[in-house]
Amino acid sequence: MQGIGIGVSDFKMLRTRNNYYIDKSLYIKDIIDNQSSVILVTRPRRFGKTLNMSMLKYYFDCTAKNNEELFANLKIMEQEEQYTSKLGAYPCIYMTLKDVNDTNYEKMLLNLKTAVVEMYQEHRYLLDSDKIYPEEKEQIKEILWCKEDENTLKNSVRQLSKYLNRHYDKPVMLFLDEYDVPLQNAYVEGYYEEVIKFFKTFYGTTFKDNPYLEKTVITGVSRVAKESIFSGANNFKVYTVFDNEFSDDFGITEKEMDKLIKDFEIQDKKEDIKKWYDGYTIGNLTEIYNPWSILNYLSDRELVPYWVNTSSNDLIKMTLKNSMVLKEKIERLLQDEELEVYIDQETVIVNIEQNENNIWGLLLGTGYLKVVETVNKSEGLYKVKIPNNEIKELFRSIVRNWFNDKVIGNDLRSILKDLVTLNLKEFEKKFDVLVREMFSFMDVGENTAENFYHAFVLGILVGLRDTYYVNSNRESGYGRYDIMLEPKDKTANSFIMEFKVLENKEEKTIEDTIENAKKQIEEKKYEENLQERGFENITKMVFAFKGKEVRMVVF
Repeated sequence: MQGIGIGVSDFKMLRTRNNYYIDKSLYIKDIIDNQSSVILVTRPRRFGKTLNMSMLKYYFDCTAKNNEELFANLKIMEQEEQYTSKLGAYPCIYMTLKDVNDTNYEKMLLNLKTAVVEMYQEHRYLLDSDKIYPEEKEQIKEILWCKEDENTLKNSVRQLSKYLNRHYDKPVMLFLDEYDVPLQNAYVEGYYEEVIKFFKTFYGTTFKDNPYLEKTVITGVSRVAKESIFSGANNFKVYTVFDNEFSDDFGITEKEMDKLIKDFEIQDKKEDIKKWYDGYTIGNLTEIYNPWSILNYLSDRELVPYWVNTSSNDLIKMTLKNSMVLKEKIERLLQDEELEVYIDQETVIVNIEQNENNIWGLLLGTGYLKVVETVNKSEGLYKVKIPNNEIKELFRSIVRNWFNDKVIGNDLRSILKDLVTLNLKEFEKKFDVLVREMFSFMDVGENTAENFYHAFVLGILVGLRDTYYVNSNRESGYGRYDIMLEPKDKTANSFIMEFKVLENKEEKTIEDTIENAKKQIEEKKYEENLQERGFENITKMVFAFKGKEVRMVVF
């Protein structure tokens, strides 16, 4: 059996080591067939983008020798001459921006210089070329010695494409991986304006009207709004998870998974693997597996989250922690609900946490959600859900970490233990402290207050997932309760929770608010759902809020 090359993203290394390889070589054919000069393909992290880019480089590169051996017995070599003749046909530039990030602009530029040096190192032979002018060789040396100024850095890719074009008398293929890493990191770290100004020029000089390029392929996890970074690039075409083009070139398809399961003799684990790592949708393909997680599972044979720890997820965490209303919707998704949401396919990073449509687009493009139905394409309305168990665990960890980051001196586990064991006086005391500490970080608008408090409590209750079903906004009796805690052990305590914010027009005191909430629970018979299914130990709770003041009543 071939070995598993976990973390191997260099195509040549993978093939020469004889690691197990899922044949994605027809991606080369798809790139050749595509008529766009600049192609951007967005896919979640660890979905094979870098390996595919490396494959493209080794296929087209005219400087490499014996690369035909790397593609022996792959599907691309079975294609017509118009495709096989492209093997070794062009000079190639490969650049990755995956490490171009840091805590400030100056450090980011140093990391970018390192990436540019690595790109130029592959073409040091140009210093011996009689087609490169002396002053151009001096500029190449300046870059290799990492002494270039910011303006030279902005033009470095275009200049290299010019040198290669002249040296080989052939147009250049450019492959740029993880283009959006510097942008997302800069926003999280607080220097986005400087970075976007730089890269607007960097990408502009590289892509716009560059006569030396045959074709450019770019990858990333998000589709950054064209006007913010790619303005003027009219030859630019973007393919996201909504598009059919390249849909089977990334991730593991159902057919490929069936072969893999047979090869590794794990037929008895197929359904479990599907629940954990399947469920992604790209174009019309609805059964896409996460390749990083599958490879790790094949190595460890454990059904655990692997993809969760592959990147920082800092931008996702930032957007979630600043939107309590969004947290409530995430909690509903964790209950396997499908939500109708408006999605902006172009990510506008600036103030993204204030634009819910943008957040949904980011979550979808980065692999945290999948589309299950197009409700209204022209309006951007889609029905979405969490794709699998692995991503559920990611969301739960994000919510837990958000509370841990904010709450000092409060052990959430002890608070939850007090709740489920009906040590409610202690629970109320700790909950009151928790509310005051949490709400000191944020303001709550009147129009969203009730949703805010609802989502806040749902976030706390994530810690009960192992022993309780946490249901939110479901029908029971004659209405919809706010939260129902249903124990997996029917002999344990169950809970119905109602949240009310004092409404000054109708209620004079918080006591009035409490009475109205109690009346609602009783009149709408929220407990009927539990009683009909044999639950007897039912506790009904009202949480009444007035600003940062909270009152809890049990009856």
